[in-house]
Amino acid sequence: MTEPVETAAAPVIALQGVDVVQDVQGILRNVTFQVAAGEFVYLVGRTGSGKSSLLKLLYADLPLAAGAATVAGYRLRALTWSQVPYLRRKLGIVFQDFQLLFDRTVAENLRFVLRATGWTSKPRIKERIADVLLRVGLGGEATHRLPHQLSGGGQERGVLAPPRGKRPPPERRHGPPAQPDPPGGA
Repeated sequence: MTEPVETAAAPVIALQGVDVVQDVQGILRNVTFQVAAGEFVYLVGRTGSGKSSLLKLLYADLPLAAGAATVAGYRLRALTWSQVPYLRRKLGIVFQDFQLLFDRTVAENLRFVLRATGWTSKPRIKERIADVLLRVGLGGEATHRLPHQLSGGGQERGVLAPPRGKRPPPERRHGPPAQPDPPGGA
């Protein structure tokens, strides 16, 4: 079983000569770049230019067709299906449609993610929810609101509150960012 490669100087994302293919259609060819820990990167381009396909490759929803790629310490070429959930737990993907569960409050959405990623202690979950939501500016009444009761910026901040563990995972936005509301303006 391939374990993640962890070194202090290793980039969070490293692609070298990567081809991105969806079905049999070539989407991107010879992609090479690196993203360092703490670096904030925007992926922009025309509709149909391959942005979504590249992101799908990064979170192992598309196979690596050619080249070498390491994401969050995992070599994509050697990644098994059983390792994909562990890779994805290290990533912070913000989708264009936010991917919130609309029948649950902001706090319940975060509780769901925490439980799905192995958190079991109810007091620790409650403490973590309060801490993370305060850090993204969604404290107070906003925690008890359903997603449709929040503005677009409030929804985006709700999605930016994944469990982060000891080290914050990289954040990637799938699509242009909305203008987040100022704290307290959810």
